[in-house]
Amino acid sequence: MTGSTALNAARRSEELARLADTGSVDVVVIGGGITGTGIALDAVTRGLSVVLVERHDLAFGTSRWSSKLVHGGLRYLAGGHVGIARRSAVERGILMTRNAPHLVHAMAQLVPLFAELGTPSRALVRVGFAAGDGLRRLAGTSAATLPRSRRIDAERAIALAPTVRRDGLDGALLAYDGQLVDDARLVVAVARTAAQHGATILTRVAASAATGKSVALTDTLTGEPLTVSARAVINAAGVWAGEVDDSIRVRPSRGTHLVFDAATFGNPTAALTIPIPGEINRFVFAMPEQLGRVYLGLTDEDAPGPIPDVPQPTQGEITFLLDTVNTALDVALGPDDVIGSYAGLRPLVDIAGAGRSADVSREHAVVESPSGVISVIGGKLTEYRYMAEDTLDRAVQWRGLTAGGCRTRNLPLVGAPANPVATLRSPEQLPGSLVARYGAEAPNVIARASGERPTDPVGDGIDVTRAEFEYAVTHEGALTVDDILDRRTRIGLVPADRAAAEPAAREVISV
Repeated sequence: MTGSTALNAARRSEELARLADTGSVDVVVIGGGITGTGIALDAVTRGLSVVLVERHDLAFGTSRWSSKLVHGGLRYLAGGHVGIARRSAVERGILMTRNAPHLVHAMAQLVPLFAELGTPSRALVRVGFAAGDGLRRLAGTSAATLPRSRRIDAERAIALAPTVRRDGLDGALLAYDGQLVDDARLVVAVARTAAQHGATILTRVAASAATGKSVALTDTLTGEPLTVSARAVINAAGVWAGEVDDSIRVRPSRGTHLVFDAATFGNPTAALTIPIPGEINRFVFAMPEQLGRVYLGLTDEDAPGPIPDVPQPTQGEITFLLDTVNTALDVALGPDDVIGSYAGLRPLVDIAGAGRSADVSREHAVVESPSGVISVIGGKLTEYRYMAEDTLDRAVQWRGLTAGGCRTRNLPLVGAPANPVATLRSPEQLPGSLVARYGAEAPNVIARASGERPTDPVGDGIDVTRAEFEYAVTHEGALTVDDILDRRTRIGLVPADRAAAEPAAREVISV
């Protein structure tokens, strides 16, 4: 069954009213990040009735603060976590070739070879990249999708990363991994695909008093309460999982990124990848991104204490990232070059005595609380589909649900060429940046626009069109200016861009 993929205020109101009338579904999912939306999609395509509730907006939390990488598992292999490494490589291939080929592409990763990088360290990186090639082959991903790793000369390295340090540069090692156009866009695509198959997706709806059989909901826009009974209640609230179920223990780990104008790095076409001294499986990446930006990351620091809605980078993390990247550059970057920043909290499984957060396994866990709530914690964005499948398999078994098998391995998301959402005009007539963000659905964004000058940019120098802002409201569930600027687009990462685009966002919201 396929239906409308459009999420908007009218649909939200209709579905809240319908839910109030029926009061019962097979599955309630709490949390609108990549894990929760993945579970909703898996459940509805097995033939279950599903309601997903999110107290803020889709991708409000950790799911929008990632490195935008779909890892093939190399880091986990270096740490001895063979299972998660292999699964990551498999899931990366599924995303790149079946689920979301429009959102995930090959990204070149360049490790410069400097004189101070000794023979043992070079050998370790080469062995690691060779192991990454082996994982790719084991996962069945072709070299046409992810090219093989290789060594390149200094001239080629400079062409790919123009600001790389020339002094002592002895070429580079080049490998490839998956890169998301944007993590929040993936979440929205998964949510809309779930809606396409009949799931109810409700943002600005808070959950409380959750048990294995019911959950109390509150429409935060109106204050209206609603209690829903369910055969399974699944907690996918990420770092906030303990607020839904107080038997859950999550260990938050903060990852910080800095945002630069791509021109600061010479408009690179590869991610400059710098090994962190003293570490065997950690790097700092300077990654070319959409909107003419480079994101520099990533840190891995324990973040104890209360969990903020929007985490903030620390000065120590900013200094660490700048100091590390400057060891590999011909230019010296300072705080004045940073035009934006962001930090996210990883919902790691809390294991006593695990040491540094960087050393904690990225495996996920599916647990049942004394109240009967089923919670999924931990894991990585790359494995969201597998995590959803595992969670639903257990929910079906534990609750005796009548459901079909998992279908998401071969299910194209909204925007993928094989998804049955019709396109209305040739993509060749559209801006390349629009096609990169919407894939095969890009023609609809322009064709459905009702406002004037739909292909005009929303602000000077910003390659997001006015039609995209409108589509965010009419089809992607955006209810506020912040939803548009911070999650449907990533304009809000740079304060100056936010100021330039905010009038256009307010205009769309007010219609």
